[in-house]
Amino acid sequence: MEPPLSGGPGPDGAGSRDTGGRTASTRAVGGTDRTRVRRLPDLAVPERATLHAVLDAGRVGHLAIADGEQPYALPVAYARDDERVLVHGSTGSRLFRHLAAGGPACLTVTLLDGLVLARSAFESSMNYRCAMVLGRLTVLDGDEKLAALERLSAHLLPGRWPLIRPPSAKELAATLVLALPLDECSVKVSAGPPDDPAGDLDRPVWAGVVPVVETLGTPQPDPRLRHDLPPPEW
Repeated sequence: MEPPLSGGPGPDGAGSRDTGGRTASTRAVGGTDRTRVRRLPDLAVPERATLHAVLDAGRVGHLAIADGEQPYALPVAYARDDERVLVHGSTGSRLFRHLAAGGPACLTVTLLDGLVLARSAFESSMNYRCAMVLGRLTVLDGDEKLAALERLSAHLLPGRWPLIRPPSAKELAATLVLALPLDECSVKVSAGPPDDPAGDLDRPVWAGVVPVVETLGTPQPDPRLRHDLPPPEW
């Protein structure tokens, strides 16, 4: 299992900042001048294990490109595969055609952990974990493409791949699968209670953290379901 995140919510919902336990052998996130955290640099986390944990916890990222003078950022499903991120989309998508042609991209994944309710508007904020990856994506083909689709399925829909029909040749031809290496990245974690100045502490205003938790709801069967089967346990 991955080590706990250094900014995850604590048992009381208020997160805790933990920068201990780092060793000289820990591989640093692929930081460059372009990914150096300039705003609140103390929130930057250099451990690659934290990068992996943030990416593994998310399901949707925002993939941004610059098409001429116009930037675009679109949500995409993704999965981490060791030291790269996999995405897939239609061959008819302008975004994916641009990426397949080698255009530079920026992928961001943000996990909202809590709303930080301070005693002032200025100090009110959010607890979050965020990863940013810069680079150029490569097109996957053949067996590597099919294996990548299986990896995506395993991350987004655990246990479904062995049960469902695999992609047909026509479906594979209509799908682009791309890989973004985790070579140039940054990770930022904000956690903990409000950081109110001493002059605000006597204000009669409740302050603290309201945790935000993502959960799966009750499965809703397809009205056309023809077999009496249990829903997935997750």
